[in-house]
Amino acid sequence: MSSAIVVGYTATEAGADALALAARLGNALDAPVHAVIVLPAAENNVSIPADAGYDRLVADTARGWLRDGLARVGGSGIRGHVRPAHGVAAGLVAAAEEFDAGLIVVGTGGGGPRGRHRLGTTAEELVHAAPVPVALAPEGARDIAVDAGLPRITAAIGTRPGADVLLESSASLSARAQTPLRLLSLAGVDLPARVDAGLTRLTGQAHAEEVLETVRAALPPEIEAHAVVGAGSDIEDAVGRIEWMPGEIALVGSSRLAQPRRLFLGSTAGRILRALPVPMIVVPRTSEAS
Repeated sequence: MSSAIVVGYTATEAGADALALAARLGNALDAPVHAVIVLPAAENNVSIPADAGYDRLVADTARGWLRDGLARVGGSGIRGHVRPAHGVAAGLVAAAEEFDAGLIVVGTGGGGPRGRHRLGTTAEELVHAAPVPVALAPEGARDIAVDAGLPRITAAIGTRPGADVLLESSASLSARAQTPLRLLSLAGVDLPARVDAGLTRLTGQAHAEEVLETVRAALPPEIEAHAVVGAGSDIEDAVGRIEWMPGEIALVGSSRLAQPRRLFLGSTAGRILRALPVPMIVVPRTSEAS
């Protein structure tokens, strides 16, 4: 994961959540942050007046929103940009390429329950097409101090293809932020009703221990890691029963259905997201080196 961070900003509460999360990640990872407002491109767009004065007014208004937003997070070190594009998601992907960013941050509050995610159009497009990891800031992320750091990173590790890339990204973040890494297994959740509950717990525990044993062999010795098993009637219930620290970050891998070097939020990750009370980063299943 490259060092720079691009955050999609809007003058809304969801935009404030995204900017606050990006600023906190930038502080914790010592990474430059680029806050970007994407404006509709006038080219071939009949809904936008072809008037230079109008263009300047819109751009000046957007720059004012950026100044206000950066002031609220103590924006020293965060650069603001206004970029035209035919879509917000496309504009943010282009900005990530422009600034060689390895992470795009967007807000997902959008009027949903506090501390939960509710994907809007831009976030939905990014988690199904972005070529770099996407961080989703839930409602209320703006209430966590920018200098609060990352108390822990949780990676939902499985055994399907792409798990090695997720582990590599999680270990890299853990090392850069100098914070503990937790490995989460949801094995055994959502098994058919006829499966004995005791067997479900044993299956999940065995899987978690197997994952931890395999992962520890691959992790640098300086990274502190432990594993937990999620148990519940379904994935949402299991995620809801797990203890989450204020300010921690969860990582999940892209679906195996994703195209190489592209995201695709699978059904399991989507269900985790709905129940998750902390920010989530979705990682492509293949790395740039693949």
